[in-house]
Amino acid sequence: MATSPTAPSPLGIPKSRVRQLMAASIGNVVEWYDWYAYTFLATYFSAQVFPTSSGNSLVPLLSSFAVFAVGFFMRPLGGLVVGAFADRYGRKAAMTFTIVLMGVGSLIVGLTPTYAAAGVLAPAILTLARLVQGLSVGGEFAAATTFLVESAPEGRRGLFSSFQYVSTTIGQLLASGLAAVLATVLATAEMDSYGWRIPFVVGAVLSLVGLWIRSGADETSAVAEEIRQGRAERPGMFDFLKQHPRSAATIVGITVAGTVAYYTWTSFLPTYAQITVGFDKAESLQIGTISLVFFMILQPLLGMLSDRIGRRPMLITFGAGFLLLPVPLLGLLTDAYASLLVVQLVGMVFLGCFTSISAAVNSELFPTRVRAAGAGFPYSLTVAIFGGTAPFIGTALQEAGNPELFPWYMSALALVSTIVYVFVLKETSGKPLS
Repeated sequence: MATSPTAPSPLGIPKSRVRQLMAASIGNVVEWYDWYAYTFLATYFSAQVFPTSSGNSLVPLLSSFAVFAVGFFMRPLGGLVVGAFADRYGRKAAMTFTIVLMGVGSLIVGLTPTYAAAGVLAPAILTLARLVQGLSVGGEFAAATTFLVESAPEGRRGLFSSFQYVSTTIGQLLASGLAAVLATVLATAEMDSYGWRIPFVVGAVLSLVGLWIRSGADETSAVAEEIRQGRAERPGMFDFLKQHPRSAATIVGITVAGTVAYYTWTSFLPTYAQITVGFDKAESLQIGTISLVFFMILQPLLGMLSDRIGRRPMLITFGAGFLLLPVPLLGLLTDAYASLLVVQLVGMVFLGCFTSISAAVNSELFPTRVRAAGAGFPYSLTVAIFGGTAPFIGTALQEAGNPELFPWYMSALALVSTIVYVFVLKETSGKPLS
């Protein structure tokens, strides 16, 4: 007997909703695989693309993380422009655009010439690629997160929201896992010369797969359909800020601690361990992969928990954890395998209380008409200023001889966000999307 298209899945979600979830998530996997491959492989390609300063081996790595930060500063533009596009023409069209951009950027990184072969053209090409990818990632968050939350059944927005970071983490796992395999199979000299290019070329191919999958998604914005039919006025690019300034400011406060904690714990921590306590490169990548699997499993569990107890208790737990834990946790780092593994796993439990519901909280603060731009721009701007600069700040403090200041920096930002969670943020989990 044929199964009804609305029959529930094992999670109790109608299968039509599952198809929507998969369309957003699988494309998101490809987006974030391409984005994070850069961070995991920076220690290998930095000396190939950037000139080496005599007597200071950290200069090329600092340069690569500076370009990493530059890419982040395109994310607010992506969140604004692609977000406004998604509000006017639909989430599906915007998600198609972002995944094409990411594939192009990944291919450019993979084909970037070395500094020895092309001189200053090499870092210029790499910077261009990161600008393209930054635009794509900023737009991806604006479009895909609203798409996920709008696709959710009643009372399941936290669960659906969690798949933003489930898919992000799968992308990271693919990037980290492939990097770990290549680092294990290839000699260091081979990784430095050509091995680091392989994941970026693979990412460009995967973008085509994501593009095909997203072509089967259904539009979630009724407002975009009304605009196409001439029955609704197109929102202005900054309408979200003019009409909902408090919501935009609240997203900045919500995100400031979460983005630094996220980029530190999920991508920079292996490199931080390498440059502070001399941790083995290959082992740090292996631990990063194990930790990401644990982190991914946590997301839907914590998302479902937020649907039961609300968003604020989850965020307050995260804020308190990262207010108190960074200094003692990072102080425990040694060159022992178990040391880095424990530090990563403990931090990720608290971090999951933020990441699992970030998409839901941001989307619930704005009406459909301006939701993509409203959720995308202030979030991406905050990520650019604080998340994108976290690896650079951590590396620069190490070079200056003050690595112990980095965890204090994280705790200070956690204090800011915790104040917002306690005194500013209203509970949104039980309210219908406007």
